[in-house]
Amino acid sequence: MKITKLLLSFILLEISISISAYDAMGHRIIADIAYNNLTNKVRTQVDHVLGKHGIIYYATWADDIRSDSKYAYSYPWHYQDLDENMTTADIKHLLNHPKAEGNHLFFAIDSLSNVLKNDKNNAEALKFIVHFIGDLHQPLHLGRKTDKGGNMVQINWFGRKTNLHAVWDGAIIESKKMSYSEYSHYLQDRFYPQKAKFIKYTILQSVEADYSLRNLIYKYDLSDTNNYHYVYFFNEKADEMLYRGGIQLANVLNKIFK
Repeated sequence: MKITKLLLSFILLEISISISAYDAMGHRIIADIAYNNLTNKVRTQVDHVLGKHGIIYYATWADDIRSDSKYAYSYPWHYQDLDENMTTADIKHLLNHPKAEGNHLFFAIDSLSNVLKNDKNNAEALKFIVHFIGDLHQPLHLGRKTDKGGNMVQINWFGRKTNLHAVWDGAIIESKKMSYSEYSHYLQDRFYPQKAKFIKYTILQSVEADYSLRNLIYKYDLSDTNNYHYVYFFNEKADEMLYRGGIQLANVLNKIFK
């Protein structure tokens, strides 16, 4: 009985580590890219608020506190359900009226940015923003309301049952077998020739790009995900969203703390 309980404990521990580590990876990659693209002055300021490299270490904080009921108000902030066939004008309207469809991701980024502009020492607002700019660049955080951003879409993934959201939260990233810092450096080298272009992109353009990828994900034949072809097909697109997320986070923080 003791051996069985011990084995079960190890299994549960492995599952919990996998789930949290995968999600953490993407957020830390984005935060690391952002940190390397802050101005010297802004980097000093955010280090003062969260500690050196704090935006990387606290990149998962907004997920961690979902276990704390006193932060229940923030649970809907992690996603923004988007309808089908939205135009640029439709998305722009939602960004300009972030409470139009409830207090979700667009609302959180807008309101917390204002909080941080007024109080640049607000560590909680900073930790939230670091995380939510990351969520903004995960395409299924802009998913369909009907399937809870892909959480209800069951698929096969290399011999195991999972859901579409989980694949995009971490499984694709994990397939690279890199640490977050290795992945961050890889992306910064890979996309360096396009860096100047990405720096000029607005939040609206980021959302449009993410929404376009989201639509492509939903259109893909979901009976054909149990192989490397899926990773190969989406590899470059997933990498671009991670890099864009890091650059966009740097843009937001450089603007707030300038």
